[in-house]
Amino acid sequence: MRAHPFHRATGRFHSALGGLLVGALAAGVATALELNADRDAFTPSAHCVGTGRGLIEASHVYIDNLNGLPTNNFPELLIRQGTNEWLEWRFGVNYGIGSQGNVVTSVEVGEGTLDDNTLYESSILYGFKLATSHQDGWVPDSCFIMEGATPTYGDVFGTVPVATLVAGWEFWDDWRLDGAIRYAYSEGAVNWFSRWTPSVVLRAPVTERWEVHAEWFGSYTQGLVEDTQRPIFSPGTHYSISRNVEIGLRVGWGLTDEAAPFFSDAGIVIQY
Repeated sequence: MRAHPFHRATGRFHSALGGLLVGALAAGVATALELNADRDAFTPSAHCVGTGRGLIEASHVYIDNLNGLPTNNFPELLIRQGTNEWLEWRFGVNYGIGSQGNVVTSVEVGEGTLDDNTLYESSILYGFKLATSHQDGWVPDSCFIMEGATPTYGDVFGTVPVATLVAGWEFWDDWRLDGAIRYAYSEGAVNWFSRWTPSVVLRAPVTERWEVHAEWFGSYTQGLVEDTQRPIFSPGTHYSISRNVEIGLRVGWGLTDEAAPFFSDAGIVIQY
């Protein structure tokens, strides 16, 4: 059977990006410009933005759902304002079309409709990020993120508390290994439920301005009528246009029948 053009294209992109990752593994010795954005991968950065600094992060997310219409989320806006070296404040807004509960960024918590009908939803996000340790030998960089997500339009309107723990180590000339566990208590179409989203990402600089990464993350619900397990493999890359502007692209493929077959996430980060 002949492959669909979309799947052939994503397959070629997957191969090309895999080649970039192999190249970084072979020669990743560059010192990268790094804004420590939270949207470069599903796993947030293990650092706060710092005293007097701020980041504006935004992206467009496309999710090719297994059934029904695809999901489009935008602007995925996250504003991070540093108070000092260990505390930042966070505010975000998002609008989604066709949500079905496939979580591929750190601001999506809804499970969507059970009958795969189109769902329009918008929400605001607010909270803080607290640095809890800095790397010292085996002690990692780590932080704690506490947020609330309040829907402003959609089928459900309960404020969702979201807690995230992040830890990571830098090694091998700016290579990084970061991991996170995120917990959200979310309102579904029938009842409230828990969502656990573990993740791990390996980041490698190719040049001073160009970095690639490979990531695994998953979304696991607890308390739904039919709980879901949605693990995803996701390579990605970002490029620093200047010391204050960065663009990035992530793609991903679901590893089970319940996960979305494909997603893409293209975004920008601006430091002020």
